[in-house]
Amino acid sequence: MKTACCLALLAIVRLAAAQDAPQALYARALAANCAACHGTDGHPMPGTHLPALAGKSRQLLLQRLHAFRDGSRPATVMQQIAKGYSHAQLAELASYFAAQAK
Repeated sequence: MKTACCLALLAIVRLAAAQDAPQALYARALAANCAACHGTDGHPMPGTHLPALAGKSRQLLLQRLHAFRDGSRPATVMQQIAKGYSHAQLAELASYFAAQAK
């Protein structure tokens, strides 16, 4: 009986992980577009003036992304880049970078 319960629990955990995997891959794919300027996983190259995104507050990141998108935050290229994402994609990006280690 114990073995059956353990196997059932293991199957549930694997199923949950498999269902989360596509969402995690989607978020990572979106974030890959940011790597050219902000570095892999939000860690820019040392000595650059570009801000690190990793470990910042999700709320702050999302607020700034929306401000770039609507033009209320000045930028060189971020306004155009942000306009290419839906609100849901911006939220996904903010969550992804907030979850990265500083």
